[in-house]
Amino acid sequence: MTGRKSCDSSAFSYKQVIVVRTDIKMSKGKVAAQAGHAAVSAAEYARKNRPEWWTPWTREGQCKIAVKAKSEQELMDLERKARNAGLPAALIVDRGLTQLPPETMTCLGIGPAPADKVDAITGKLSLL
Repeated sequence: MTGRKSCDSSAFSYKQVIVVRTDIKMSKGKVAAQAGHAAVSAAEYARKNRPEWWTPWTREGQCKIAVKAKSEQELMDLERKARNAGLPAALIVDRGLTQLPPETMTCLGIGPAPADKVDAITGKLSLL
């Protein structure tokens, strides 16, 4: 993306974070698909329920960051924290049709929301 600043810069007031479990084996394609589910599901929730966050996020360029979670428990804890903070959150549970057993939690989408609110929950996680 030429001419664009990183999502970590102050140029973005809103962001979405996709948290991906790294303790389960998923191909790159599976990770991409699951992250896509998380991004779309969380964004759609925000579009319907938090348009005051969704609209400026789309106008800014839809900043997204992908980070790592080390376990199912960590993913669930992050979802709880996001919901308790009033942030859009979408926990993705795989149907088990390809690589994973049914009901495997794979990803979590948080936001779009104000960057500082998302960072309060995900800011210490390592980039994917």
